[in-house]
Amino acid sequence: MPGGAANASSDSLGEQQGAGYKPPRLRIRDLSVELPIIQGGMGIGVSLSGLASAVARAGGVGVIATAGIGWDEPDFHTKYKSANNRALRRHIRAVREAGPGVLGVNILVALSNYNDLVTTAVEENVDLIISGAGLPLALPELVPPDGPKLVPIVSSARAAEIICKKWKNRYDRLPDAFVVEGPKAGGHLGFKAEDLDQPEFALEKILVPVVETARKFGNIPVIAAGGVYTGADIHAMLQLGASGCQMGTRFVGTEECDASPEFKQHYLSAKAEDIQIVQSPVGLPGRAIRTPFVKDLDGDSRQPESCPFYCMRGCKKEDAPFCITRALIEAKTGNLQDGLVFAGSNAWRVDSIVPVARLMADLVAEYEAESRRHAQTQEAEPSPLAGVSGL
Repeated sequence: MPGGAANASSDSLGEQQGAGYKPPRLRIRDLSVELPIIQGGMGIGVSLSGLASAVARAGGVGVIATAGIGWDEPDFHTKYKSANNRALRRHIRAVREAGPGVLGVNILVALSNYNDLVTTAVEENVDLIISGAGLPLALPELVPPDGPKLVPIVSSARAAEIICKKWKNRYDRLPDAFVVEGPKAGGHLGFKAEDLDQPEFALEKILVPVVETARKFGNIPVIAAGGVYTGADIHAMLQLGASGCQMGTRFVGTEECDASPEFKQHYLSAKAEDIQIVQSPVGLPGRAIRTPFVKDLDGDSRQPESCPFYCMRGCKKEDAPFCITRALIEAKTGNLQDGLVFAGSNAWRVDSIVPVARLMADLVAEYEAESRRHAQTQEAEPSPLAGVSGL
């Protein structure tokens, strides 16, 4: 059975502050999380055991990104799959050894070693498997009913309904939760490039239909993601029916984030105009901060190179202008000349590096302030029955 110590004590962070306005717990079936905050999976090597363990201990869901997780294993270039499995076990165990908390892993459907990574996560008793970059239609085949909670990532109500119907018909199971990711997220995006700025695809527009679909199939909790940056944003998403929020970009600005200091500094230095869309070799648009590498892509000066990994099933490696794995590893380790720095649309707002515990406390305080403001606004509004006689 999954082993996270999800039920926190009564003196937890969320309960210490603003009793009437505190964030609600996130409940995913029998799993109860202190705060409705999931730290987004960020690969390669940006959210590993360091960040995930800190978030889990602070009352959220810490998430290990599995894409290219074995990047620092000595046989990564020659035994790609086994190196990644070994590294995943190592990082999961490191989180468990660091203390109690809820742990998830993010496993992209498009990964060539998808099945192996899912099996390893099950064997290591993680609490959640979050899976996107494709519809995880066969995921229940790999995970027993008493195993980790299964959380597909979708970008539309239609995708959520397809998953529910397929899983119910084939496996008599349903997702334990959904993450609905809007177009302001970082990294690979589940939208066409021309749709990213269209109002009808904004997170607040696509969230409500997904919540309605999830309720139709049994009140499945929905987690909002993509552009969520403050506690006020979390409050707004919960008002629209979300049970929690997933956040990635803001966690880069933490001491425990597993990326290099140079990677974090690039966030600190970024301006809004430095964040742009790039076309990934895997056939999806992605959001990144402009670097010398990205400038070269704009000028088509990058040349195709051999691929030692075949990490993504959809990668057009024969005519790809660059290797996505190499570019992300270079960025993670601080080589921005040859690196691709994925980031959400709010990356330019990161202005300091703080401990995860401080960030979580800030998010709770921001949530409570917005909750209090919202309540006061409602109290100030006149009743529609005011002035009606005979009542």
